[in-house]
Amino acid sequence: MKTVSETHPKLDENFWKNRRVFLSGHTGFKGTWLSLWLSKMGALVTGYALEPPTTPSLFELCNMQDLVHSIIGDVRDFNAICKAMEIAAPDIVIHMAAQPLVLDSYRMPVETYATNVMGTVHVLDSVRLCKAIKAVINVTSDKCYQNLEWVWGYRENDPLGGCDPYSNSKGCSELITSAYRSSFFKDSLGVATVRSGNVIGGGDWARDRLIPDCIRSFLNNEPVHIRNPHAIRPWQHVLEPLFGYLILAERLVRDGAEFSGPWNFGPEDRDVRKVEWVVAKLCETWGNGRFIIDASPYPHEATLLKLDCIKAKTYLGWRPRWHLEKAIQAVIEWTKAYRDGKDVRRICIDQIEQYESTCIAEHDETEK
Repeated sequence: MKTVSETHPKLDENFWKNRRVFLSGHTGFKGTWLSLWLSKMGALVTGYALEPPTTPSLFELCNMQDLVHSIIGDVRDFNAICKAMEIAAPDIVIHMAAQPLVLDSYRMPVETYATNVMGTVHVLDSVRLCKAIKAVINVTSDKCYQNLEWVWGYRENDPLGGCDPYSNSKGCSELITSAYRSSFFKDSLGVATVRSGNVIGGGDWARDRLIPDCIRSFLNNEPVHIRNPHAIRPWQHVLEPLFGYLILAERLVRDGAEFSGPWNFGPEDRDVRKVEWVVAKLCETWGNGRFIIDASPYPHEATLLKLDCIKAKTYLGWRPRWHLEKAIQAVIEWTKAYRDGKDVRRICIDQIEQYESTCIAEHDETEK
């Protein structure tokens, strides 16, 4: 793999126009943002997922059923996903469907493993049976690493682990992808896993997740309750890793197995911040938010986690564009527009275009 000559890549919309993409988990928060971005570029998206997981849901507010071919199904049902993928005949498969919450994994460990482990097996075996696919990306998590709570960022070749069912299941998903890549896809197509930080953005209403909890409190004019004020996380806007996934998909199709393997897409060190700092900045940006620290006992969650993204920076030219202050501003702007009854799909597209304009400006400056 050669290092890239340009340090500020931009997406190739000609590559994505009429490109057939199969996206599992398209009804979720990240899946909706990615579906919208793909559709904006002219891709033909087939989504496969359960019903939207929250009320309200970004998927429904954006009327995504008008933009993608949406199949409601469960990745635990091998026959159903295999049939859906066969009919879709995709060029690219992006696997996002998951049980995504640490606290839910304590409440529902069997469901978490069934979805995150066997769901991965079902997606990859469906790919094995569809010979025309050119690239596969499995979206896992920064929590897939064996977290030693050290101050250094984890690299892609560091040991996998996870002490809670969610994190462990994502480590298992990584190992499964590696085994399928070595056994079935070594020379035939590019297969990658991607690990991002704690993503934030407008339209996330998940339970037991910091930013949605804050937004609900702001909209209800209630104080935010935070349970781990000193926990340190790698925060980033949702568009940051999604841009990385799209750039990686282009390279996987064009260069095949050369770009296979695991990739980190996390924020810069300056954006690895304590929970309390993030909540305080959210309250300040909202205007009249307030928070209190909840001393109730909760199951274990990691205190410190960082990613080393030098691989993506070196070989893809990817790097974060929106620092945490900008990401928080974008979340608050999105939420106030939603509160005021603005067109939610338009809000999302405007923010995607803002992000793209940053990438294009930096790319053009590099080309001078």
